[in-house]
Amino acid sequence: MDLSEERKHSKRQKDYINMLSYTCDSEYGIPRRCSCGGRIIDEEQIESLTKRLEEAEEVMKFVPSLKNQIETLEAQAKGLTRQVDRLTAEVYNLTVQVADLEKLCFE
Repeated sequence: MDLSEERKHSKRQKDYINMLSYTCDSEYGIPRRCSCGGRIIDEEQIESLTKRLEEAEEVMKFVPSLKNQIETLEAQAKGLTRQVDRLTAEVYNLTVQVADLEKLCFE
């Protein structure tokens, strides 16, 4: 037998033996591999991944609205800051006026 033919034969024989072992393993419990050698996908794993994907999609739906809410709140905060500054200046002016009036009254 030629060396390349011997390798092909041994590879086919190994694949056949693996197929038999996968089939035998499936008789004693949940198989990890299909008879063809492919991986069997766990249904629970698929359900878990599907659930995580749905949760991620729900979060992604709210991101644009949250961005708009953040921008609105930032604008309101800037407006309130301006109002506080204006009121602080007004209180200072009134304090100065009260001090002037006290000087006039008590002199």
